[in-house]
Amino acid sequence: MILDGTSPAALQEAARTLAAGELVAFPTETVYGLAADAGNDAAVARIFAAKGRPADHPLIVHVADESQLDRFAGEVPPMAHRLVQAFWPGPLTLILKRRDGAAAAAAGGHPTVGLRCPAHPVAHALLEACASAQPPVHGLAAPSANRFGRVSPTTAQHVASEFGDALPVLDGGACPVGIESTIVDLSRGAPVLLRPGMLTREQLEAVCGERVLSPEEVAGPATRASGTLESHYAPQARVRLMDAQMLQTALDLLGDEAPRIAVYARAPLRPRSSRVLVRRMPGSAADTARQLFAVLREFDEQGVQLIWVEMPPDAPDWAGVRDRLKRAAAG
Repeated sequence: MILDGTSPAALQEAARTLAAGELVAFPTETVYGLAADAGNDAAVARIFAAKGRPADHPLIVHVADESQLDRFAGEVPPMAHRLVQAFWPGPLTLILKRRDGAAAAAAGGHPTVGLRCPAHPVAHALLEACASAQPPVHGLAAPSANRFGRVSPTTAQHVASEFGDALPVLDGGACPVGIESTIVDLSRGAPVLLRPGMLTREQLEAVCGERVLSPEEVAGPATRASGTLESHYAPQARVRLMDAQMLQTALDLLGDEAPRIAVYARAPLRPRSSRVLVRRMPGSAADTARQLFAVLREFDEQGVQLIWVEMPPDAPDWAGVRDRLKRAAAG
């Protein structure tokens, strides 16, 4: 059931639904989330069941502002406050040591918790409405509103296609960022980039005042976080990444007898067969991120079995797009 996310009545009804322990989907600037009261473990369990997600794979908790950090985090280092002041509301998730007894199910039972303050006006209005609900809801556990491991949704219609009419979905239009948040782990004594997004490592380091590490540079197993499995964000069709020259060579070899495949590339490719569906990848990372998941979903709707994608540039601003495509290709 798609609802107008700008309607005060719809927002109040969504808040009442969440306070009653049920699920609601809502827009953020990154992707649409499938939300439950982060403080209600039974409600959070409904998210894992609906998505088919392993219960030990942690969710991100969405909060209204910086004042909510202490509600869920047991330790909030000064660097966390600097990052929050620089990038919240916005597409940044911080992994912090979890307060005892807080959001245990949302954290997948782990000793850390991921926290984010979304920038989308509908998300902010929903969080405010939840805080005034009876009983009040002070944080929303919300992974992407799709089946586990599949392509994330960036419109209300995408969510409805995954879960049907029974799930209330607040419609806030197409998500303006289009890929999930950057995740920085601050639970290990130094900042660690667990998942790239549209915030670059250089932007993070400028605020942190020190180098942001990769997980391989830190001793011990990496902290568990959303969207960091090797295979994720995968369409039904098989994804293969190639450079532009390899793509054109493969199309030439297929010739007029090419099967029904889809190609997503920045280069001006020349397929000989009309059975090849070509979409031009934008020249900027931000524009590509904004449309990436919608394009992959469109290809699936066209019934293709293979999706060939030109590997994006190995540049800082493209890191988030490259990450999503590599994980989609591993599916």
